[in-house]
Amino acid sequence: MKIIHAAQALLPDGWAENVSVSIDDQGRIAAVHTATTESDDPAPISNSRDTSHTANLLPAVANLHSHAFQRAMAGLTEKRGPNPNDTFWTWRELMFRFLDRLTPDDVEAIAAFVQMEMLEAGYACNVEFHYLHHQPGGHEYTDMAELASRVAAASASSGMGLTLLPVHYQYGGCDQRTLGPGQCRFGTDLAAYERLWTASREAISQLPADTRIGVAPHSLRAVGQDSLAPLLQIAPDAPFHMHLAEQIAEVDEVQQAWGARPVEWLMDNAAVNERWCLIHCTQMLPHETAALAQSGAVAGLCPITESSLGDGIFDGVSYLSQNGRIGIGSDSNIRISLSEELRTLDYSQRLRDHSRAALATVEKSTARRLYDEVLSGGAQAAGRQAGRIEVGQWADLMALDSQHPDLEGLVGDVLLDTFVFAGDDRMVTDVWSAGRHQVSDGQHIAREAIVRRYREVMQKLRRL
Repeated sequence: MKIIHAAQALLPDGWAENVSVSIDDQGRIAAVHTATTESDDPAPISNSRDTSHTANLLPAVANLHSHAFQRAMAGLTEKRGPNPNDTFWTWRELMFRFLDRLTPDDVEAIAAFVQMEMLEAGYACNVEFHYLHHQPGGHEYTDMAELASRVAAASASSGMGLTLLPVHYQYGGCDQRTLGPGQCRFGTDLAAYERLWTASREAISQLPADTRIGVAPHSLRAVGQDSLAPLLQIAPDAPFHMHLAEQIAEVDEVQQAWGARPVEWLMDNAAVNERWCLIHCTQMLPHETAALAQSGAVAGLCPITESSLGDGIFDGVSYLSQNGRIGIGSDSNIRISLSEELRTLDYSQRLRDHSRAALATVEKSTARRLYDEVLSGGAQAAGRQAGRIEVGQWADLMALDSQHPDLEGLVGDVLLDTFVFAGDDRMVTDVWSAGRHQVSDGQHIAREAIVRRYREVMQKLRRL
């Protein structure tokens, strides 16, 4: 049994003082007590090394959308080529060329580094949208799940919770054209995908009990109209994720080929519900925003990446006003920062609408409302019993530094507002993932070894 004592903690019904959280040997929250002191604990526990103290304890968020390998591209795609209309699609071509260099060892080292950075930023779970499956040239590895097993190995190294999403990626567009050279490492037909999914499930079987697996068609462009129904049957209770309505060109292509915009088509042709997490959704009309909000699905938002790629602005004000569910992901991982993702999301609403505190309510400040939303939406999208300091939940927890000059003496929602709007990752002191205490005093417990491997990979890649 582990015990965490907190001067204040964010519980499901609000902030509480002098909170004691007990964590069982499986990593679940076994008890939560308020108005306690350490002397209230059983003596053998309170005297053990498994007792921690913090001033500010919060549930930790799941990072619901990541392409780990893209972290190694950070900073390499900011030049403009001869085309004055540099867009997502030119970035995409650079990404395709880059990934042909990556070996399985590289993928594992990069993924471990990404997960380490996520943990240090305050995330407790990585939902990995994993579409890099094959060797350069598109040939399968002897073990079809070779690269999935490397993501799993990274999770074992970092101690981060993992929801693995093997991705089905069959076509190069709505016309079902063959995948191009840059996409051949992704490709699966439905039969191959089922084999890949089964092998990926085996690849994560030795990870801790909080590990999950889901199903992920890449996008409507990449899978075809007849693919969703069989994919939904592969694991009927598992999370189901897909990119949707990210780019104007994508919307135009689907509308021209299928006679409806992506969100319109999906809502008319699939029973979208709480299983679904639809990534980006930055190109929606008001009626589509309403339909998605009412479906129970999670909108997976990645504001830093969406800003980087010029995707557009998600209509968070309208969507949340209609009880829509959201979560946060770091997607391309060019910048992994929970506080910055939330800040970017809120500031985009202010810039669009010429307003302030656009996402606050009478009851909750801006950061408190956003944090509550991404806690519940992230847990739902990850298929993870987490996001609440409550008995039976996985102990996904994050502590903020009471000694930081910007946080000192702050209580309640003001603490969260300061973290999101004036802070950064340096305010995060400790993170537990399903009870595993992986970040202490602001640093991952295996930082030195993880950074060393990542540095070696990057030195090699930059020579190529």
